[in-house]
Amino acid sequence: MSTFLEEDEMKCKMYLHFNRSESHIFEIGSGHHVIQNLKQNGELFDEWDWEKQVPSLPSAAYSLLRSSFKRPLSSSVHSVFHSSDNLTTKLLIKLHNGAFVETVIMRYDTRLGKYGGKPRPGGLRSTLCISSQVGCKMGCKFCATGSMGFKNNLTSGEIVEQLVHASCLSQIRNVVFMGMGEPLNNYSALVESIRVMTGLPFQLSLKRITVSTVGIIHGINKLHNDLPGLNLAISLHAPVQDIRCQIMPAARAFPLEKLMDSLREYQRNSQQKILIEYIMLDGVNDEEQHAHQLGKLMETFQVVVNLIPFNPIGTLSQFRTSSEQKVSSFQKILRGTYNIRTTVRKEMGQDISGACGQLVVNVPDKKSPGSAGPLTDIEDLVLNI
Repeated sequence: MSTFLEEDEMKCKMYLHFNRSESHIFEIGSGHHVIQNLKQNGELFDEWDWEKQVPSLPSAAYSLLRSSFKRPLSSSVHSVFHSSDNLTTKLLIKLHNGAFVETVIMRYDTRLGKYGGKPRPGGLRSTLCISSQVGCKMGCKFCATGSMGFKNNLTSGEIVEQLVHASCLSQIRNVVFMGMGEPLNNYSALVESIRVMTGLPFQLSLKRITVSTVGIIHGINKLHNDLPGLNLAISLHAPVQDIRCQIMPAARAFPLEKLMDSLREYQRNSQQKILIEYIMLDGVNDEEQHAHQLGKLMETFQVVVNLIPFNPIGTLSQFRTSSEQKVSSFQKILRGTYNIRTTVRKEMGQDISGACGQLVVNVPDKKSPGSAGPLTDIEDLVLNI
């Protein structure tokens, strides 16, 4: 973060959050937030009029802004996809280098769910699923993003700008790093972007931010010290090493035994529950024996297991979705035999390719509607446990 203070120009204060790509988030003066103006206008302009968008600043401030910052953001929204029930919105974002990433807004009506056996108060709240890379080099066999290969890391500014764009459409309450890419393979930008998100003007709480990883051990080992209070999710997807290696090539570099040692140390230091993500692949990892193996693996940890029915991705995968009966049986074993809290993710955004594992850049010509179903709220998984 850099600070510019112009004493001679009516003490106009400007705080600039920026990185090497020159992406910027501003707070200008007292109460003048560019993010607020973006929300009001709902869009970005190629020719940004600073006097119009952020009025009442000293004239010298506008000269500086026009010469140094042509636009407040380096990225722009290329396309927007809405589900028919308006609970899911996927944004295709064009970066300054011409590459594209996707970010997904998921809206939840808390009144439709229950907590502790009682109806929940409140109303709609939104979670943003953020990308950290263009593509991904982890190569998970069941994930569309992995089929793209790895293109490049996002800068911290490009990560934060996904939140800025989404904030034009919804008031974002939670952020999950479960979009394109492996967040811990872009560690410094991840940490810097989260620190920006928890500061002005966003002021998100760390307990409302979740980072999901396939198990990058050296990144997990640093995470609690750098971002204490952050929620950690592990894309486990198999209870034994050989199955993990079959469906997740990165597992060869991060063996299950060493990953469990790392999680044990992380939990000892953080005293927080860990979210375990487990995709259900028919005939691969969804049998009763796999449920018992997972239960024994996790029974000494404080975790919530989230079972994720596989989302079809066209011709990119040989996998099939597990039956509801298999998913239910798997859940009952973990709950009944091992007393592990286990939820089933009900996906939203499948028809706009915004569900788990479906994010892959396809640049369309125009906006396109879709349909979706309800999804278990991330707050139910990581905040109320």
